[in-house]
Amino acid sequence: MSDTANNTSSSQPLGRAPIAQVSTFSAFKATLKRDLLIALKRRNDLLNPLMFFLIVVSLFPLGVSSDPQELTRIAAGAVWVSALLASMLSLDNLFRADYEDGSLEQLLLSPQPLYFMVLAKNISHWLISGLPVVLLSPLLAYMLYLPADAYWTLVLTLLLGTPVLSLFGAIGVALTVGLGSRGLILAVIVLPLTVPVLIIGAKAVADASLGVPIGMHYALLGALLALSLSLAPLASAAALKISVN
Repeated sequence: MSDTANNTSSSQPLGRAPIAQVSTFSAFKATLKRDLLIALKRRNDLLNPLMFFLIVVSLFPLGVSSDPQELTRIAAGAVWVSALLASMLSLDNLFRADYEDGSLEQLLLSPQPLYFMVLAKNISHWLISGLPVVLLSPLLAYMLYLPADAYWTLVLTLLLGTPVLSLFGAIGVALTVGLGSRGLILAVIVLPLTVPVLIIGAKAVADASLGVPIGMHYALLGALLALSLSLAPLASAAALKISVN
C-alpha cells in the first residue's frame, strides 16, 4: 500500500499542480465573452455601424426622391445596401485589435480548434454590429414607406443575411489583417462574396411587398447561412495563419 503511494507521488513533480485541460466549449464561451466585454467598453464600436446605417438610409429620400411611391419602390434595396455598408464599416475591428496587442498569435497557438475560436469572434461581431441593424430596420422601413406586409420579411431576411455578411467578411479581414492600408483591398475581396446575399434579401422584401411567394428566397438565404457557418470560419482560420506567419 505504501509502495503504491510512493510510486504515485514520485510520478508527479514536487511543487507542481496538474494542468487542467480547458474544453473547447469553455474556450469558445471565454472568447465570446471577452470580445463582448471589450465591445461594451468601446462604445464607438457599438454606435458607429448603427449610426452609419441610420444616416445612409436617411439620405435616400434626400438624394433620390421624397415621393412615397418612389421610396416604396427602392425601400428594400436601400435598407439592404445600407446594412451591407454598415457591416463592412465594422469589419476592420474583427481581428485588428487582437493583431496589434499580440493576442491573435496566442489564439493561433492555443490547443483549441481555431474554427471555434474564429466562430466565437464572428458571433460577437454580429451581435455587436448586425443584430442592432436588424432591430432598427423596421423603423427605417417605415420611414421609406415600405408596405406593412413586408416588415417581417425584411426582419427575417436580415436575420438570416447579416450573419452571412459577417462570416464572409471575416475571410477578407483575415487575409488583410497584417496590411497597413487595407480599406480598398478589403472591399474588393468582400463585396463579391456578399453581393449575392444583398440581391436575394432585397428581392425577397420587394416580392413580399407585391404579394409574390418568397419561400425560395428564405431557402437560398438559409443555404448561404449554413454554407458560411460550415466553411467561412475554416477559411478565416487558414487566412489568419497565412497572414500572421
